[in-house]
Amino acid sequence: MTDDRQPADRERSRFDEAAERSGQAVERVRHRGGQAGRVRARQWEVTLVISVQAGLAATIAALLAQNLLGPGSHVFAPAAAVGTIATAIGQRARRTFELLFGVGLGITIGDGLRFLLGSGPWQTGVVVALAIASALLVAGRGGALVGQAGGTAVLIATLAPMQRGLELPRIFDALVGGAVGLLVVALLVPVNPIRVLDRAAAPIFTVLSEQLAELADALRERNSDRTRRVLDRLRGTEADLGRLHESLSGAEEVVTIAPARWHRRRQFRQYARSASQLERLVINSRAMARWSTTALQYDEPIPPELPDAIARLGQAVAQTRTECRVGDNPQRTRTLVEECAELAGRAAATGVKSFGDALVTGLRTASSDLLRSAGCEPDEANRVVRRAAGAGEAAVRPPVRRHLHRAPPTRTNRARRRAHLAARRRDDDRAGQPAGGRPTR
Repeated sequence: MTDDRQPADRERSRFDEAAERSGQAVERVRHRGGQAGRVRARQWEVTLVISVQAGLAATIAALLAQNLLGPGSHVFAPAAAVGTIATAIGQRARRTFELLFGVGLGITIGDGLRFLLGSGPWQTGVVVALAIASALLVAGRGGALVGQAGGTAVLIATLAPMQRGLELPRIFDALVGGAVGLLVVALLVPVNPIRVLDRAAAPIFTVLSEQLAELADALRERNSDRTRRVLDRLRGTEADLGRLHESLSGAEEVVTIAPARWHRRRQFRQYARSASQLERLVINSRAMARWSTTALQYDEPIPPELPDAIARLGQAVAQTRTECRVGDNPQRTRTLVEECAELAGRAAATGVKSFGDALVTGLRTASSDLLRSAGCEPDEANRVVRRAAGAGEAAVRPPVRRHLHRAPPTRTNRARRRAHLAARRRDDDRAGQPAGGRPTR
């Protein structure tokens, strides 16, 4: 009688696989929770600064509106000031102009339709609908312009019949509030642009340097599970990249409109150039983790120079952040990048297959991106990487050099040469041509 039960080792392997998947899921959740906590800890300073800016702007706008613009303005002007401060960092100047344009658009549509349709609930609905539609057509998306156009249209449609002369004070309210908001951001409480950038870029620099080192170790051990985990970690950087883009915009705004931060412009440009390449490095690192996993699954050869090059790339990423923070000349970064490209060239000359060759290409591309972040022009960066990779290939597989000097002629060679020339002369005589090869006239 046959036993239809599954073998014990198969049942055990399925249980182990399920346990491993559960453990990986728990690890991912724990990592994301810890990452969210670190993000909140890094953002506390920016949150505190924005809160102080908003409170100070509301106070100043309320005082100015109450003493200069008359009753009622002490409500609308502080609201406009807080709206300017609370908009996305790096877009405050643009949002202020959107706020003013939205107020003007709402007043124009509200007054025009109220004059034609009168006042009432359904007239209010029509006014607001047309104001929102016009603002969306102008802006192409939601934002301060659309919100102010709709809110102003509501005020005009509902309050204008009871309170005459509301339009002009509403424009002054928005103007005072927006100007006070920009004044606070630019002069009174400007943020430190380098600190804002560093806090936003720090998690990406850290993840890249750590995961590239982890990928190098996984390749040395030929552990495809570790390379897959590296890929998962690198895929979880989308939120950090979004915060980095916002911080770049905010820091650029500060060094543009805040005189107290103008001395940071050169350092900001260096840091911004490096930070702008981080997204490309993340994409290339994901591709290298994916190619590493596939290369191990296909049992391709992994030369020792290949993981060494990946580890050197991670060191270069960490060094880039250090030099950006202190504003030093990125010479150490360039040295590490050249060493990475040279090791990649050595790996290619040692012998790799398809996915290993893709890894070498990815390393050379990432090296070029890092050189651009260090201040090199694209052509110069590609030339430096190409030269370093070529030097690595030549160190493993030197090019074959041909002898440029001929061997000294022997007596046999001279005799053959004389016989060849005599045969050519006889052929020319038969054809009616001189020995030089030109036809007779």
